[in-house]
Amino acid sequence: MTVDVYTPLALSVLLAAISPVVGRRVAPALAAPVLTAAAAVSAAATVWSLVLLAATLLDDAPPVVAEARAAGHPIAEPVPEVIGIAACPALALIAHRLWRAVRAEYTTRRALRRLCAGQPGDSELVVAASPVPRAFAVPGSPGRILVTAGMLRALEPAERRVLLAHERAHLAHRHAFLVTAASLAFAANPLLGPVRDQVAFLVERWADERAAAAVGDRATTARALARAALTAGRAQPSCGLGFTDRAVTRRIAALQSAPPPHLRSVAAAVLALGALPALGAADATGDLLRLLAHIVP
Repeated sequence: MTVDVYTPLALSVLLAAISPVVGRRVAPALAAPVLTAAAAVSAAATVWSLVLLAATLLDDAPPVVAEARAAGHPIAEPVPEVIGIAACPALALIAHRLWRAVRAEYTTRRALRRLCAGQPGDSELVVAASPVPRAFAVPGSPGRILVTAGMLRALEPAERRVLLAHERAHLAHRHAFLVTAASLAFAANPLLGPVRDQVAFLVERWADERAAAAVGDRATTARALARAALTAGRAQPSCGLGFTDRAVTRRIAALQSAPPPHLRSVAAAVLALGALPALGAADATGDLLRLLAHIVP
């Protein structure tokens, strides 16, 4: 346990370091779900490792100490006591971060759904009478595309088709779920911030590629993206899956080159890396259970 319990933290740093490379080399449709899955497993393993560290304080509980001494069993220290004590406020902080992340997600979804309220059940497109250029994919049942009048006025007819194809891709491939999962993983493990950012970028790249395929013109897709970004200017970033943010310059450059390949071997390696923290946490759990069984037969 003295080593395995720390592996989720170490491997989270490694996952965060390689995520930009994976994002550049692997097709977004493959890289985004792979990184999200790896981050979710790593975050869960990290939280469980903290629980195990806090659980090592059980061998200092007076009833446990008295019973172990009466049975003639030595009390081993799997980790320094100060680390077990530090794990307790760390778990409390993680719980607070997760609560804030869930509340923010709920508030955002509720606000977007409220803007779409009153529309016919089969209406996919909702146009808001706002001069501020914005576009959102609003997940739900049914999913909707919320676009402001200011955005529609800024785009030419072909560019509007790109916009709608982009937002439809967000809905069809459940990008909101991936972004939410990566955000919750970051809330549970702040070391995974680069992975969260990379997933947010990749779902936009994924939607760009799907839009380019739908309209059959990568140049038009790049031009629509550039025009939308210029129209939006330096307004505050939107709270939904926006069409006008997420490193627009990089996205335009990617559309001006060939789509990246599906390097499944790299994706498999990332998934394996994401599974290692879970294996380390499982092994540490077994070590702790054997220790407690030895103390209190």
